[in-house]
Order: sequence, then structure tokens, then C-alpha cells
Amino acid sequence: MMKLVLLSGGSGKRLWPLSNDARSKQFLKVLENENREMVSMVQRVWGQINENGLGDSSYIATSQAQIEMMQTQISPEVPLIIEPDRRDTFAAISLAATYLYSHAGVGLDEAVAILPVDPYVESHFFEAVKQLEEVLNRSDAEIALIGVKPTYPSSKYGYIIPEKAASAGAVTAMSSMTVSEYVAVSHFREKPTEEIAERLIADNAYWNCGVFAFKLGYVIELLASRGLPIQYEELSKQYQLLPKISFDYEVVEKASSIVVLPYEGCWKDLGTWNTLTEEMQNKQIGRGIISEDCINTHLINEIDIPVSILGLSNVVVAVSPDGILVTDKSASPRIKDFISSDQGPMYIERQWGWIRVLDDRTYEDGRCVSTKRVGIQLGKNLSYRLHSAREEVWTIVKGSGEFIQNGNFMRVGAGNVLHIPMKMLHSIRALTELEIIVVQSGMAEERNQVVEIYHTWDEVSEHCIKV
Repeated sequence: MMKLVLLSGGSGKRLWPLSNDARSKQFLKVLENENREMVSMVQRVWGQINENGLGDSSYIATSQAQIEMMQTQISPEVPLIIEPDRRDTFAAISLAATYLYSHAGVGLDEAVAILPVDPYVESHFFEAVKQLEEVLNRSDAEIALIGVKPTYPSSKYGYIIPEKAASAGAVTAMSSMTVSEYVAVSHFREKPTEEIAERLIADNAYWNCGVFAFKLGYVIELLASRGLPIQYEELSKQYQLLPKISFDYEVVEKASSIVVLPYEGCWKDLGTWNTLTEEMQNKQIGRGIISEDCINTHLINEIDIPVSILGLSNVVVAVSPDGILVTDKSASPRIKDFISSDQGPMYIERQWGWIRVLDDRTYEDGRCVSTKRVGIQLGKNLSYRLHSAREEVWTIVKGSGEFIQNGNFMRVGAGNVLHIPMKMLHSIRALTELEIIVVQSGMAEERNQVVEIYHTWDEVSEHCIKV
């Protein structure tokens, strides 16, 4: 059966300030499912994959920073292929191919389909994905793509231009379930002007939606021909030597035989605020007011301070602990050019809860102080850990829990203040929803390391609580 690999290694700039390096755009819960529950892009796509019977043959290629978020939003058992570094899609797909070959035991003649993790599509889009294996077998092409029939001359997307002879009449690949029509590819055009896009559409060009398939042996042989490892562990060790370039530029556009499977239906890249808000059911998420004379205006507010928008149309206002964005929708794709890389994430979701940075500063004497509000979900716990160069003061502001420090156990609740010296092992488990104000301090020049001993509360109870 064909294997699917979803690529989820991107950074969080295009949907700033809600997205950041710790919480990329695909994890934002701004879409609504059929049960009127708020879900993220990755939850929506993974649900569609399971609905179409593809879950057992699917993997997600992602970065170390996204492991916890992926397991929290989908499942702790979600099959992940971990990229040691961000090096664009050529490196990510190469690593995934070696994982399938040397770890998952996938045969060289088996088909592999690559998908972005965040497209907004109807469920039947995955019927087209399923057909890629048949297209590869029938066409004997090196790579098979899915091309979306354009609905307007967009300058934001890449285009797949079919060969002239093939564009008049598609080649049919018969299977027992479907009839697939594919055409040979002539060349590609990346983000043309709208005028050029109109001409491309007249020549039967398709939007390139970033979905393609190949036989596993095609990529494995390519890596071997370049003297690169074909074993997952070895390629991981040499990952930093791979070029930072897209798979499209490095492989697809150099292939000698490419075909495209046309798809006609809903497809959107929700990578910018203007496209994302088109699919949001609610014009307002979070505290605030949008006046009635505002047209096509959206507010997404993640903090407790209310935001009022009066008399502004075609505008997005996004507010989070990372910052505030006020933008005309048409200008929103430019946000990535204005984001500073100096500030770390101010809001982080974890498997056990969340962290919100309230203040983080360094003083003239070299002392650094970070203040955070930490939420721990019912029944969840922090790992049994120590800080090598930071002391902490915890103030419990909500709920109750079980606290352990250096083997000493105690019940804690709202109003308790706990002092945790440097290099002191500690952990806490939430008996109810728990919130803590954490003030962490030390000398900035001393690099702090977090040493984790045990992760589950059963391990902590067995090994660390003094009887």
C-alpha cells in the first residue's frame, strides 16, 4: 500500500503573532469541525486521512521542537520522522525516504506520496491522492503530481504547465475503483504576475499544490548516486551537510519524466491571514468588539485584554502574548518580512498544559529574571527535574496538586508559595486544573540546563517519594 508522508517542519512567521517557532500555523485552533469544535489544520487533515483509510500508512516528518505539540493534538502514538534541523524539503523528504527504507521496511518499488500538512481541502481530495500510485504504475513516470484546476489567475501559487500535445487529451489510467486522467508535464512557473497567470490558465496550466509521488527506489538511488547515506541513522548524523533547497527545485524540476493528475475541487493554502480568515466560521475569537459597520473584518485575541475594532473593513487584528498585528487583509502576506527573530515564543503549549511568559529581562548586574504563568491539566504532571543555574519561586494561584522536592512530598493549593533552589529535584501533579506563577532567576552568563530524571508520575511515586 502506498505510504504517505506529511511535511510539517515549517516555522511560524506567516501567521504571527499567533504562530511562532514553538507553535507553527498548522497547530492554531481557528477552524471549526462538523461538531462545532475548534480544531487546528493538522487535526483537520489527519482526521481526513483517517476517514479515507490512509491513517495506518501515514507518517509525519517534523522537527524536534514540534514533537510534543504533534503528540498533544493528534496522538502520542502518531508516527513521526524527526528532522535534526530545518533544511527545507529536499532534506526532509530524503530523510523520510531513508526512514521508510531502513526503519519501516518499505520496498523500493512501493509508492510514496508527499503532502503538506496544512492544505484546506474537501475529503474527496484524498481520493485523488490514492490514485497517484496507479498513475505512477501506468505512466512509468519518475514523479506524479496533483494539479489543481485554477479558479482565478493567482500570483501567489506556482503553476504546472502540461505538454501541448497532452493538454488536448489526457491519458487514462484504469483501476478497479476509479478512472484517472493524467497528462505529461512540460515545465513549471513559480508565482507569475496575474497577467501571465491568465495566459498559463488558457494553456491548461494547474496550480501546484505541493502533492507528488514517486517510487521509493527513485529517491534512494538518487541519494546513493550522490554518495549520501541511505540508512536513516547515518543520514541523520550528516543532515547538516544536505543543501537547504526545496525538493521541487532539486529533484522534481530536474526529473526527465513527470505527469500531473488534474484535480477539480476546493483547495486552499491557508498560510496567510487573508486566506485563513476566508475559512474561519467565526469572525471573532476571544475578547473584544467588532462594530456592525465593519465588513470582512476578523479579530483573533488570545489574551485577557479586550480589543475593540470600529469602522474598519477588510482587516485582521490578531493578538497574542507574542505581539499585536493590525493589517489590511491584502497586505497580510508581507508580515514575514517584518518579524524579528530575536524574541523567543511567549506562549507554548505542552503535553501537560501551557506556559505563558509574562516578563523576561536581564538587569545591569547580570541577573536575569523570567516570570511565567504555567497551567497544568487535571491529572498531568511536570517531569522530575532540576535547573542547573536557576532558582525558582512558585506561587500557586489556582487549583490543587501534589508537590515533591528532593523526595519530600506535600499537598499544595492556591495561596501556597514554594521555593526551589538551584540543582534541587522537583515535580508537581495537578489534582485539579492547576495554575502557577513561576519566577525564575539566576545569572545570565551561567547557561541553565534542565535535567529530567523521570517523566511519569508513577515513576516519580515509585522512585522519589520518601516513605
